[in-house]
Formats: sequence, C-alpha cells, structure tokens
Amino acid sequence: MLRFTEDHEWLRLDGDVATVGITAHAAEQLGDLVFVELPKVGARLKKGDAAAVVESVKAASDVYAPVDGEVVEANEAVASEPASVGADPQGEGWLYRIRLSDPSVLAALLDEDAYARIAK
Repeated sequence: MLRFTEDHEWLRLDGDVATVGITAHAAEQLGDLVFVELPKVGARLKKGDAAAVVESVKAASDVYAPVDGEVVEANEAVASEPASVGADPQGEGWLYRIRLSDPSVLAALLDEDAYARIAK
C-alpha cells in the first residue's frame, strides 16, 4: 500500500515497517540532488519531525516523518550517490525504513489520487 503526505513524502508499508522517500514530484521540483542526510538507525521519530535532509543545487529541504516510529534502516546508497534519489525517487531512491508505533495512522495519509490532486 502506497501512501503520501502533503509535504511530498511517500511510504510503502510491509507489515509494521514502512519504507519512506520523497515523491517524484518533489524530486522534480528540487532538481539534481547533491547531498542527502539520513536519520540514524534506532532514532525514534514523531510524525512531523525532520527525519532527513535532501539538498539540491536549488535548495535544501527537510524530509518529515510521516508517522511515529523507530528508524530500522537507512539507505546508505543514496547518501553516497544522492542523484539516485532523483533518478528513482519511489524505488531505489528510498531514504529510510521506520517501524510504525501505530499503523492506524496510515488512514490519515493520502492515497495516490488525493496526492495527485495536490501535486500539480
């Protein structure tokens, strides 16, 4: 199940762990990424916390936690190759994985159709 936030993050749930990244729309708006800062494994995040930073030649942007939980994995490949986020933002360009504290919060996130309406 793919869900989105109004801040242009996506998440894909697998059991109680969600993979999180920035949307293709966000990647397009940022342009070529030159730096990615990932959260530390073990970090406890609250929904809305700044979890990661993506920086392009245009701007630096915080990536916010879409849910409460604990970071269980960070995609170190994107830290060493930031351009991979822009090349495949909703695939190999994922940023981190978080174990959800409360999976019921997914209901408050946007589905693909709702996100498409705001990402114009």
